[in-house]
Amino acid sequence: MAFSLSTPTISTLLFTLSLLLSFLTTPASSATFNCSATTTTTTTTTTTCQSLIDYVPENATTLNAIKTLFNISHLRTLLGANNLPLSTPPTQNVTALQKILIPFTCLCSNGTGVSNKRPQYIVKPGDDLDHIATVVFSRLVKYQEIAAVNKIPNPSLIKIGQKLWIPLPCSCDEVNGERVVHYGHVVEAGSSVEAIATEYGTDQETLLRINGIADPKTLQANQVLDVPLKACSSSVSNNSLDAPLLVSNNTYVFTANNCVKCQCSSANNWTLQCEPSTVNSTGCPAMQCQGSSQLFLGNTTTSGCDQTTCTYAGYTNKTNVLTTLTTQSTCAAPPPDNNNNASRMGLQGSSWSFLFAAIHLALLFLHVLQ
Repeated sequence: MAFSLSTPTISTLLFTLSLLLSFLTTPASSATFNCSATTTTTTTTTTTCQSLIDYVPENATTLNAIKTLFNISHLRTLLGANNLPLSTPPTQNVTALQKILIPFTCLCSNGTGVSNKRPQYIVKPGDDLDHIATVVFSRLVKYQEIAAVNKIPNPSLIKIGQKLWIPLPCSCDEVNGERVVHYGHVVEAGSSVEAIATEYGTDQETLLRINGIADPKTLQANQVLDVPLKACSSSVSNNSLDAPLLVSNNTYVFTANNCVKCQCSSANNWTLQCEPSTVNSTGCPAMQCQGSSQLFLGNTTTSGCDQTTCTYAGYTNKTNVLTTLTTQSTCAAPPPDNNNNASRMGLQGSSWSFLFAAIHLALLFLHVLQ
């Protein structure tokens, strides 16, 4: 009797085979990031923030292709996350296995953080969920996670043209009482928890705790590790539409409807530096500091030891960018006045010497009289 395989059966077998090969050759690498930070509304309890994650493409690609894959609206957003010049062309080559930081909005709900409905991937001919997870998105997620958020009952049955939400891991939680930028770091072969902690300005205990790792020796290559990055301090109001504006070291962002560019650098005392943006020069309001007729956003003036800067404080709508004057001292604190102390000690010493001399003369005079 002839035996034939239907198309769904062949698809299922191929998918099963690809999963088996994946399990044999690839260590588990995706992660679930804890996120308990929430904001309660009348219908839901969620919160959002900006996060970063490594993308390590298996094949050579371009910045524009990465921008498209992760649904990033503007190239400048990708350039800012990687501290690349704004003049960098979209055709800039990215070599195989080169790390590129991906900025995205994180959504926290039910104690877990994932990317907020993006990126959306459109299924292509020859795709299956495991290929999409391990090859296209470089093991940042597992195929089971893609199936779960997209409510796919049979992971082996997806359709060409179908849109899939790829749930990247992330978090919005404070770490050790500080607001941070959570960074999904893809572990390199031969690395360690201690080395990663040192490189990114945290400590091993913190990394182990927030990642739920009991033994640092269990760290695997290609594992996605939640690394908290320190953010520059700012004057952004809690009522601003972009609050809290968290920018990590050696990155820059555009905010206030692209009217403002803000950059973070540890070399600048971890203070956020903002200035008018050049990408949207037509629809932006004048950003003059209240209380100063001469200072505009980013301008600085110095008087004696005081340096006053017109600082970004947020925005409330398309025509209202908030600014504030901040003043800091540029002079070192005066050292203790040791000369005055020495003079005081010298005077005290002279007084004692005079007293002893007077007593000595008085005793000598009495002796002569006798």
